Amino acid sequence: MTFQQFGLSNELLRAVEDQAYTTPTPVQAQAIPVILDGHDVLAGAQTGTGKTAGFTLPMLHLMQQTHDKRMRKPAIRALVLTPTRELAAQVAESIALYGRYLPLRSLVIFGGVGANPQIQTLRRGVDILVATPGRLLDLANQGEVNLSKVEFFVLDEADRMLDMGFIHDIRKVLKMLPKSRQNLLFSATFSNEIKKLAANFLHQPKYVEVARNETSHQVTQVVHPVSKSKKRALLSHLIKEGNWNQVLIFTKTKHGANRLTTQLEQDGFTAAAIHGNKSQTARTKALAGFKAKQIQILVATDIAARGLDIDQLPCVVNYELPNVAEDYVHRIGRTGRAGNKGDAVSLLSADDKKLLIGIERLIKQSIHKVLVEGFVPSAEDDAAAEEEGRQALAKQQQRRGGGRGKSSAPRKRQPRRR
Repeated sequence: MTFQQFGLSNELLRAVEDQAYTTPTPVQAQAIPVILDGHDVLAGAQTGTGKTAGFTLPMLHLMQQTHDKRMRKPAIRALVLTPTRELAAQVAESIALYGRYLPLRSLVIFGGVGANPQIQTLRRGVDILVATPGRLLDLANQGEVNLSKVEFFVLDEADRMLDMGFIHDIRKVLKMLPKSRQNLLFSATFSNEIKKLAANFLHQPKYVEVARNETSHQVTQVVHPVSKSKKRALLSHLIKEGNWNQVLIFTKTKHGANRLTTQLEQDGFTAAAIHGNKSQTARTKALAGFKAKQIQILVATDIAARGLDIDQLPCVVNYELPNVAEDYVHRIGRTGRAGNKGDAVSLLSADDKKLLIGIERLIKQSIHKVLVEGFVPSAEDDAAAEEEGRQALAKQQQRRGGGRGKSSAPRKRQPRRR
């Protein structure tokens, strides 16, 4: 199959050709025709599958067909809602890329940066708005966003939206939209909550499902067992020995990302961290430097890295395994994209062994374990790490109320404003 077979406009095909894309990915092959036919879509597709182009291309085509050149100030006809700033920026970049030969205006809005430039652009009029929930609702409450003319509504990475506590914000946005519109929901997982959400606003949707919770065959996965105390030294050793000139490293926490970045700089590498506590300006600068290969190492948390799209990224490292197994799939999906090969390396200390079991169960395969000379963990290291893990768990349970006479029920998750 080729992109020409979809019947897309010459302008869109030209933009696709500019990117040297010839063959649609599975999600594109399934999603583009049903979107062009005007159906609502419920799609199971994770990052790295080409899902952004899967909804961007047909949406742009349909908007182009009904574009009124006489309108001096366009109304918002398409709304794409994303969970994070980085994903919003990435989607907006794709829309600009594929719509470069079209007379459609687009804008991305998110928090962490000044609102005034965004407001000024909105007042001049845009056809397509990409947004995170927090900034969208803020500007809507100020009367700067009018969603009454929306024809296309895309909810991207809906599973992460719910994980981040955005369900109430999503409902508020839905109330602002006209009843007659085309809805597209993309999610890496189909939990009961996702199905319930979909039932609330999708009308007789077509289902698109490709390779959920599966890792790309283009990615070589390996696990290096190591004691926790030697993990950072092993990481520096691997970067030097492997001559990794561009590597994305994942940590569990913001503090851990900052600490590791400082340590790597002390080891002589150029490194930067991105996470939720960093300003949007700092995050954008770090990502731009990494993409330009001016920064060798980018250390990120899961939420900050959501939506990162880096061409031909050769290597991803899990400095710490994620608590949620699905996040492992998202992490390593940053490499091995668009037909390129990539390496996914995980550093495994004893306290993360249970997390690895959960990951292998999810992806239905055992990940190759390789011991590195000089960094082989001893039985004493393993025992110490396991004991440390038990103590951390006990403290966590105590903080939640166990042993303090308080209820042990989990606290209600508060929405995170983006």
